[in-house]
Amino acid sequence: MKKFLALLPLLGLIFVACDDDDDGTEMETMVEVTNGSADFSNYVALGNSLTAGFSDGALFRSGQAASLPNMLATQFALAGGGSFEIPLMADDLGGMTLNGMADLNGDGIPEFDNRFILSFASGSPTPTRLGGQGSTEITNTLSGSFNNMGVPGAKSYHLLAPGYGNVAGIAAGLANPYFARFASGPTATVLGDAVAQNPTFFTLWIGNNDVLGYVTAGGAGIDQSGNMDPSTYGGSDISDPSVVAGSIQGILEAMAATGAEGVIANLPDVTTIPFLTTVPFAPLSPANPDFAPQIPALNAQFAGLNQAFDFLGFPDRKLEFSTTAASAVVIKDEDLVDLSAQLTQVLIGGGLDAGTATVLGLVYGQARQATAEDLLVLTSQGVIAEPNADAFAFLQDLGVDAATAGQLSVNGITWPLEDQWVLTPEEQATANTALMAYNQLIEQLAQTFDLAFVDANALLANINENGFPLADGSLVTSVFATGGGFSLDGVHPSPRGYAILANAFIGAINEKYGSTLPEVNPLAFTGLYLN
Repeated sequence: MKKFLALLPLLGLIFVACDDDDDGTEMETMVEVTNGSADFSNYVALGNSLTAGFSDGALFRSGQAASLPNMLATQFALAGGGSFEIPLMADDLGGMTLNGMADLNGDGIPEFDNRFILSFASGSPTPTRLGGQGSTEITNTLSGSFNNMGVPGAKSYHLLAPGYGNVAGIAAGLANPYFARFASGPTATVLGDAVAQNPTFFTLWIGNNDVLGYVTAGGAGIDQSGNMDPSTYGGSDISDPSVVAGSIQGILEAMAATGAEGVIANLPDVTTIPFLTTVPFAPLSPANPDFAPQIPALNAQFAGLNQAFDFLGFPDRKLEFSTTAASAVVIKDEDLVDLSAQLTQVLIGGGLDAGTATVLGLVYGQARQATAEDLLVLTSQGVIAEPNADAFAFLQDLGVDAATAGQLSVNGITWPLEDQWVLTPEEQATANTALMAYNQLIEQLAQTFDLAFVDANALLANINENGFPLADGSLVTSVFATGGGFSLDGVHPSPRGYAILANAFIGAINEKYGSTLPEVNPLAFTGLYLN
């Protein structure tokens, strides 16, 4: 189905409030809204989830209506903009099915889940997936063309990839379920379907996912810099900067060939999003009645190991929990020198049996406690201090008895949190190096193609560091759940956050093309959906 906006007159006069210079009172001034040199009559938006209106961990109808491009289209309508059609989801849940199934691999976890809400069922506000089955069936493909071409999950090169919307390729991970719903055919490309609409104006915000997957996976992917073949990339890998730049250049060349003008945005620092700044590095409190009684035994258990670390000259690897202050979790840092063999030998030399020494060497060879420079992913809060079934099985395979294996397999306490739960400083540097390269190339391409440019990176950095003041005196921040700038997935903006971004796009467009588009009112959009 399509969404057709009931748009306002093509050229409008609007009232804005401004301060009178003489007495400080407000007066209404009539401002003519004009398009300048831009033609907004057929606007197409290209991008990923940030363009589609994704928030709270899903794509759903209300979020699509509050998408950044839909906000822009509403303002464009005041200056000659036409209709803006959206490939709407079937409901406000956000979950999907493929041939009636939400769980494609049978692991009990839906690949296409519903959105988060803030639940108070446990007594404290907790992000929880909405219950029920979403009614969006991917194979029920939509007809026609759509102005919002944002495809959640898309990397830069995916917009040029034939077959990215082929329903037959979804289960194998070869196609995107969101694009499959509205692609013109099984071999279509996102770019091709956009160009076919003969747009007069476009927005492009792409490249975020080329590094975001690495970050949200705690650096568990591969930095593919130097590898120019994206068909070999994994979902959590960092794309080579030349691949990103080449993809964006190809998109801009195709759009330029239609005669369309437009605006492009750079990418925010993905290491500062709430997904990585919410869970503290030291969450183990001695006030916790479940943890406090274990502290003396844990410290005694680690005493021999700590002596071995001292002997080897690595006192910074020692593990100890405080009885008076919150303690850091134990993590595995793959950038550390692996001391497994040395630890084993030192522990044997200290009188420990070879079997136990070997196990401790394997478990703690790259272990350390987290520091304030480490970033724990938001989803780690669900595994810290919980038993690790895979670790338990691994230890038993090594011959460890069940009781001891259970004691040694508690995430973040006796079993080091694995790579996917923590973004270390080295991994942060890897991600930021790629991001800086992407942004430099994006700004260069904006100049080359004579486009309006939005410094989204600076805007979101300012929100993160200082907050963004609104007309009612409130302050939008990046604090998880309560800040108003980000949704409950900790990655995507809230509708109010998207509104602030929309105004940055409007400012760049007005400056470049001489238009006088009015800003949207962020206060008209929610900072948090309340159910």
